[in-house]
Amino acid sequence: MKMKKILFVCLGNICRSPAAEAIMKKKVEARQLEHLFEIDSAGIMNYHGGELPDDRMRKYGSLRGYKVDSIARQITKEDFEYFDIIIGMDNQNIADLKRKAPNKEALKKIQKIDVYFTKHDFTFVPDPYYGNEKDFNFVLDLLEDACENIVNQHLQ
Repeated sequence: MKMKKILFVCLGNICRSPAAEAIMKKKVEARQLEHLFEIDSAGIMNYHGGELPDDRMRKYGSLRGYKVDSIARQITKEDFEYFDIIIGMDNQNIADLKRKAPNKEALKKIQKIDVYFTKHDFTFVPDPYYGNEKDFNFVLDLLEDACENIVNQHLQ
């Protein structure tokens, strides 16, 4: 089976996408599938380049056993070439990714995360940045649902 290279993308790469990266990595490691998945995250904008994820996301993620510690970076043209799947968290992320895509092949790689939801009737992952504990935990719930299904679908 060919390795799947997956990139999670949100606006600034400090809340949703690094959490998705951490959750996905843990799910892959728990099933000993590291040889089948390469996982990373990036942001549309470079607001927080070089920084650790938001302290609240790190805190609430760690309470669930996730190590949310990737360093924020902006998506690059090379990412569109390198990754097999580029997953955006909301409609604005998807529109931005499509605008940044360098060619038609890159456009085909872009997916919105809600296609992987099975337990939640929601069409995007909301940005918890201006929210509270409940908002961060809801984001983690959505990402856990999606990541479980990403693993399952790409093993078929």
